[in-house]
Amino acid sequence: MPFELRPYPNEQLSPKSDYIQRGWHGSVKPMSERFGVQMVLPDIDPVPYTHLAHEGYQYALEHDKGLEYALAAFKGYWQRELDISQVDVLAELAAEVGLDKEDFTAKVAARTYQQKHREALRHAYQEAQITAVPTFFIGNRRVQGLHTKEMLEKIINEQYEGPISGDACGIDGC
Repeated sequence: MPFELRPYPNEQLSPKSDYIQRGWHGSVKPMSERFGVQMVLPDIDPVPYTHLAHEGYQYALEHDKGLEYALAAFKGYWQRELDISQVDVLAELAAEVGLDKEDFTAKVAARTYQQKHREALRHAYQEAQITAVPTFFIGNRRVQGLHTKEMLEKIINEQYEGPISGDACGIDGC
């Protein structure tokens, strides 16, 4: 789901700043290495705003390509060092996942999905009270940060112990 750590109009930071360097070397880089995910800290100064990338995600969702687009945007930034604040860059990524480049460009440039993105952020910040990524809601429990598969399975099992009520479907149908 859409979430911005430093949305506009917050001050943009330099990737060379102490704050970004501490986060990168103390958390992101070690985690990426631990999980075998190739990542680089992009040399884009300042760190770009991501609202247009998120608005592009809303376009992709409407065209059943939300996950593909989100992955392309993440890889575009964290692996290919692309400036994902630029509509033309986002349009290339959209085209790579099978979206119509011209239609995407026109709608994102016109800010067609600005209100949808604002509503998604309002939900994240105010209703869901998200303050960190990733955040999972499993049953009645909020789980923030990265956890092992085993820990997530344990939380799922704890939240869903006991009989499951409601309709059930079998081999012959429901």
